[in-house]
Amino acid sequence: MPTPLSRRNRPVVLGLTGVAALTLAACGGGSGSGSSASDNAGDDITVAAGDDSCAVAKADLDAGTHRFTVTNSGSKVTEFYVYADGDRVMGEVENIAPGVARELLVQLPAGTYETACKPGMTGDGIRTTLTVSGTAPSLSEDQTLAQAGTDYQRYVQSQTGALVEQTTAFVNAVKAGDIEGAKALYPAARTYWERIEPVAESFGDLDPVIDGREGDQAEGEDFTGFHRIEKALWQAGDVSDMGPYADQLLTNVQEIAIRANDVQLDALHLANGAKGLLDEIATGKITGEEDRYSHTDLWDFQANLDGSQNAVQVLRPYLQEADPDLVGQIDQRFSAAQAELATYRQGDGFVSYDQLTEEQLRGLSDSITALTESVSRVAAVVAQR
Repeated sequence: MPTPLSRRNRPVVLGLTGVAALTLAACGGGSGSGSSASDNAGDDITVAAGDDSCAVAKADLDAGTHRFTVTNSGSKVTEFYVYADGDRVMGEVENIAPGVARELLVQLPAGTYETACKPGMTGDGIRTTLTVSGTAPSLSEDQTLAQAGTDYQRYVQSQTGALVEQTTAFVNAVKAGDIEGAKALYPAARTYWERIEPVAESFGDLDPVIDGREGDQAEGEDFTGFHRIEKALWQAGDVSDMGPYADQLLTNVQEIAIRANDVQLDALHLANGAKGLLDEIATGKITGEEDRYSHTDLWDFQANLDGSQNAVQVLRPYLQEADPDLVGQIDQRFSAAQAELATYRQGDGFVSYDQLTEEQLRGLSDSITALTESVSRVAAVVAQR
């Protein structure tokens, strides 16, 4: 296990524009699935995203699997979502940098939806109604893919149970004014959150108030959740006024656990989620922006890798039949990424993220980017059922 790196080698993590730019370039050219994504989707729907616009080429679709190609011509990083009723996320693409095009494969049964671009990645977004009609075979009609959804739901239930337990302990420490105890519990509680983000993010109303970072809020919205308390713990060193925020956090986490019991993601959502968890690292967390006060980012890296690997694992029986070469490549790249991250283990956790040099961050970035490229191909393989 490595010892912490000397302070003189610490870079300014939020200024790692070189690493971030390389990662965005590597991940930003689409889903990585090549022409197969276009062949297997029902169509290719262009989305022109700007700083104050979100032009979706089609407003009426037939039921089935569709590919959205989102091109950001604005000056702000943006996101693209397809929402069902209650802002339940059917599919999403985050961290679309200016000048970058990203793809999303999503299965849509008949119903009314909304698409949304979020320039600056804040607020409710620029929304357009999307109407889907007719019928189409569901991916869940494949017994192997249906079993993947069942297996993943079982995994989610185990993680949400631990999330509630660890968040309760964290909240109790905060309310008791136990600064050091709360600091120790913070990354442990968030591990269970970060592993199940594909489910957590499907509840669009809860994810921002639980996991929103400072600056993610629209004008007039309060800064709440894990990161609000993180700032009080590490920057202010005073949690005397954090009681209401801690109570709200626990209430929202408990609600996530309740809702997760009733959600079973389809195979395409699982595939997108596996890639999305890696994108969380490659296009955002690599800059140190997630846990900017505690520098516990490597805990999040590990949790995102764990969650992505589990989502791929439940799809493995299908993927092994459909594309065994891809499975072999994914296994190899997961092993490489896990080994790279393991070099920064310290005790039961990790070294502080602000102790990593730019060269070390580049090594992490390269391993995650290679893995993301492979995992990004899973959605196209699933969609060709």
